[in-house]
Amino acid sequence: MQATQTIEKPLTQVKSQKDLHKELGALGAWSVAEVEALFALPLSDLMFRAQETHRANFPDGDVELATLLSIKTGGCPEDCGYCPQAARYDTDVKANKLMDLDEVLEAAKAAKAAGSNRFCMGAAWREPKDRDIEKVAAMIKGVKALGLETCATLGMLEASQAQALQEAGLDFYNHNLDTSEDFYRSVISTRGYQDRLDTISNVRAVGMSVCCGGIVGMGESREQRAAFLARLANLSPYPESVPINHLVPVAGTPLADQKPLDPLEFVRTIAVARITMPRARVRLSAGRQELGRAVQAMCFQAGANSIFYGEQLLTTGNPEAEQDRELLAELGLKTKQSSKTEVLV
Repeated sequence: MQATQTIEKPLTQVKSQKDLHKELGALGAWSVAEVEALFALPLSDLMFRAQETHRANFPDGDVELATLLSIKTGGCPEDCGYCPQAARYDTDVKANKLMDLDEVLEAAKAAKAAGSNRFCMGAAWREPKDRDIEKVAAMIKGVKALGLETCATLGMLEASQAQALQEAGLDFYNHNLDTSEDFYRSVISTRGYQDRLDTISNVRAVGMSVCCGGIVGMGESREQRAAFLARLANLSPYPESVPINHLVPVAGTPLADQKPLDPLEFVRTIAVARITMPRARVRLSAGRQELGRAVQAMCFQAGANSIFYGEQLLTTGNPEAEQDRELLAELGLKTKQSSKTEVLV
């Protein structure tokens, strides 16, 4: 097997929010109609435009490898229709308490040894308590000491909690919009759309980078997918990381019998995300296993340049690391090993 290449780049510093806007290419609002027009392009034209955008903004063509660990699984009081961690649904997921620090650090060491450069920690909370933040802060410091970028997804955050995570050294906070605002209530009723926007605002206010995306294939229309991407692209600035998940239907959840999204529509979604958020890391997240190698290759061609890497996501399977290395090598794609862009507000 041909080995994937790794490239190293120095840390870049952005010294103000104004500079950050410029760095992320915040060039003005995207209307839903404009995003729909992108979706409607002939696939070859859309792919060509996405590839042009990708090459202009990521000339190295590298792929970021991120590992996601569920540090607290199940027992969530929310009713997200896609999520097997919701306590109200009868799934195979068993609720577990917050992992010990040593367990998390061992997992982070293994992720680094396997080639990951970002370590993401997810906890099934609606919103963490301050005592939870203290424990996660210790994890963040430990993972940072290993030389990895850190990301966390813990639910809704108050401003003071965002500040505490920033002071612990957290690089990215993940809080997905999930879908368009008008489709949101079809999937979730226990948390409002504005709640999600407020958490993103709290994260931005303390200078942390944002990881924010969503899930496609939950029964939304193309117009609603366009509205979802337009909302992401019009955040000021748009997220540095944009995870795009393909719904994995799980028995026991309300979306268990949802018909799969057409694979080419998923490829179009990746391409539109690349065009509308040119400097973001667009990440192939949940559902890669179901897409298969050929569709994943098309997604990379459409501008995806980040993957969740390893055998397991929060509660669903993921292509094993060796399979990922083989695919990247066959496609001639390099892997990224560099620090994130620092935001000094």
